[in-house]
Amino acid sequence: MANLKTFITDMMESDETRGAYAPFFFLSILYERIMRLRNYCFEASIIKSRRLASPVISIGNITVGGTGKTPMVIMLAGLLKKEGFRPAVLSRGYGAKQKERINIVSDGTKILMGIQEAGDEPLLMAQSLGDVPVITGKNRYRTGRHATDNYRANILLLDDAFQHRSLKRDIDIVLLDGALPFGNGYMLPRGMLRESKGALKRADIVVLTGNDGDEKRSEEAVKALRKYTGAPLFFASRKPDSLIDGKTGDKLPLDSLKAKRICAFSGIAQPENFRKTLEGLGGTIVSFIPFPDHHVYTEADIEEIGRRAVESSAEIIITTEKDGVKLIDVPPFLHDIYLLRIEMEITPSNHEFTTLILERLKA
Repeated sequence: MANLKTFITDMMESDETRGAYAPFFFLSILYERIMRLRNYCFEASIIKSRRLASPVISIGNITVGGTGKTPMVIMLAGLLKKEGFRPAVLSRGYGAKQKERINIVSDGTKILMGIQEAGDEPLLMAQSLGDVPVITGKNRYRTGRHATDNYRANILLLDDAFQHRSLKRDIDIVLLDGALPFGNGYMLPRGMLRESKGALKRADIVVLTGNDGDEKRSEEAVKALRKYTGAPLFFASRKPDSLIDGKTGDKLPLDSLKAKRICAFSGIAQPENFRKTLEGLGGTIVSFIPFPDHHVYTEADIEEIGRRAVESSAEIIITTEKDGVKLIDVPPFLHDIYLLRIEMEITPSNHEFTTLILERLKA
């Protein structure tokens, strides 16, 4: 995602650059027309949406890239469990080698798939949630029926599904990057928008992520959003929770990183956020290696990380928990590193956020 942001920025820098990337401008216009026609077909019931018997909550966004959907799904599932619900998570399973139309990553008692079959984000959700079923498949109606019929789920969470309009939902939660809620304002592939800004009229709740207390930036983002939606607005931060020992799975306190020389690597949408988080915990980053989002690590990658750690005299190697699930098949390396666990925190409060969701479900 960092590479995509750089690419988009480069396209806009000069007349010469814009000329070189002119085809992307035309493709962007074509993509916008297609999305507008598609949305019209759903709104006019030319294309039908189906409804499941259980309530459905979608967590998605209108841009490509990391806005914190996975930690939001994990947090929301936990909040709903405390309220007495039996949630199940439905994901398309991006990047997974799915064999069936319905793929059971976890049945709520044990994890049944590895990283290759499940995909990194579904597997991370399954590991984090434990007793919540996680199911992948392209058809969310089919996977939803399976969850309610076989696992007694009475509320369904759709991961990354704002554009998946073939299934009706009771609540649409849209996450946006607090720094650049609309990217550069253009549709794919010229920009980062999956849909036009006007699509936010479908949102029931909007959550701005990643501002981390920057009040001026928050005010600017809210002002921009209010042109397109009047939905209740929350802010969310991805807060570090603990360190996980890759060998034992034990949780360690965050102050374990203080004054440590750190070699860090990650394959997430916004690796710089990971770097800043580590620096904020008091560690010294002596080597930082970013990989593309959803990167599949190779032996060459692992050798490079090890070499960089030795050359920089690092005392500890650390990555994200999401990257950790991609290293399960490489136990010797996983046992030598630590994983940073992140949790989502809502402002003004998780309680207010939960209360609003419960009110919407009753309505």
